[in-house]
Amino acid sequence: MRAKYDEVTKYVTCSGCCSASVAYTAPAKADDQLAVSICEYIAADDKNRLRDKLKSSRVKIRNIFDAVQCNGNNMLRHAIESGAADTGEYIVKNLSKSSLEDGADIAWAEANGHGGSPLIAVIKDRAGL
Repeated sequence: MRAKYDEVTKYVTCSGCCSASVAYTAPAKADDQLAVSICEYIAADDKNRLRDKLKSSRVKIRNIFDAVQCNGNNMLRHAIESGAADTGEYIVKNLSKSSLEDGADIAWAEANGHGGSPLIAVIKDRAGL
């Protein structure tokens, strides 16, 4: 009797794992496509399409800021690198002040030759630096 119970438990556990992995795969692909779209709109400095995409996806910048990477950079650094002043300012205004207070993005910009970016002043103003 115990052997049959172990067999059923193993089957239920395996099917639960398989179901969970299948259920998890679909949102990951949707999230990847959302991230690609966000990065493209930032690079194109298209604030309106970025805002519309975020709204239609029901996400806020502050909730995805740490998760979305564009060419290995966060969204704000990607905007600085792309010279996207409008979308960069939109991103800064939608982030919490505490996420900008450490000055890491400013230091990154200055170290990578983007010290003249107009977004530096926007970040400093928002963070109170």
